[in-house]
Amino acid sequence: MAGKLYLIPTIISDETQHVVIPQQVKEVLPGIKYFLAEDLRTARRFLSSLKVYPTIEELNFQVLNKETPAIDLPDLMKPLEAGFNMGVISESGCPGVADPGALAVAYAHAHNFQVVPLVGPSSILLALMASGLNGQQFAFNGYLPVDVNEASKKIKELERESKLKNQTQIFIETPYRNNAVFSHLLKNLHAHTRLTVALDITGKNESIVTKAVSTWKSNTIVWPKTPAVFLFLA
Repeated sequence: MAGKLYLIPTIISDETQHVVIPQQVKEVLPGIKYFLAEDLRTARRFLSSLKVYPTIEELNFQVLNKETPAIDLPDLMKPLEAGFNMGVISESGCPGVADPGALAVAYAHAHNFQVVPLVGPSSILLALMASGLNGQQFAFNGYLPVDVNEASKKIKELERESKLKNQTQIFIETPYRNNAVFSHLLKNLHAHTRLTVALDITGKNESIVTKAVSTWKSNTIVWPKTPAVFLFLA
C-alpha cells in the first residue's frame, strides 16, 4: 500500500505554534517519519517545538527547495513507494502556496499518490480576509521586480488589471525592502486605490491596515523589517 503525502503547515510568526497549529496536525504527525523541507533547520526546530516525537533524531529529512531539479524527485519520494507517509514542510505557512512544495505535490498527483492538505496559517489568505478588499476576485503575484523602473511598470500593469476585473492584487516582499516597495506603491498607484499593508500576521505585533493611497500619503511611515503582505484594489 502506497503512502500519503501530507502538507504540513508551519508558523508564520515566531512562538505561535501552540496557537495557530490545529490539533489535527499534531495528531497526524506521529505517523510521519519522512519529511521534505525547504529549510532543514527550521523544520526540525518546528517539529521539536510541537513535542509530538520522543526525539527528532528518529526522523528523516530531505531538502526540497526552489533549486531542487525535477530529476531528483523520484529519489526524494521513494518512501511513498515503500508505503511510508511523507510530510512537506514550508519555510513559513502552508506548503505549495508561494512555496516549492508544489513540486512534490505535482509529482504525487502524476504517480497516483494521495495528497492530504492540513489546515494552518497562510499569510496571503489571512491578509486578504482582513483587508476588506475583494475576496471573490484576487490574484497572488509573488514579488515585485527589484529594479525601480520595472517595479513601477508592474504596479501600473497590476492596477489596470485590478480596475478592469475588480480584482484584488496581492504580493509579498523581503522584510528589508518593505519601505522601498511601499514608496513605489504610493508613487505609482492612483489616489483612490485602496492599499492594505499587513505586517507580522499572527504575531504579537500584527498590524493589518487598509486606506486609500491618498490617505497613506498624508502620513510619514517607516515600516519595520518584518514579514509583510501588500494588497490593493483599484
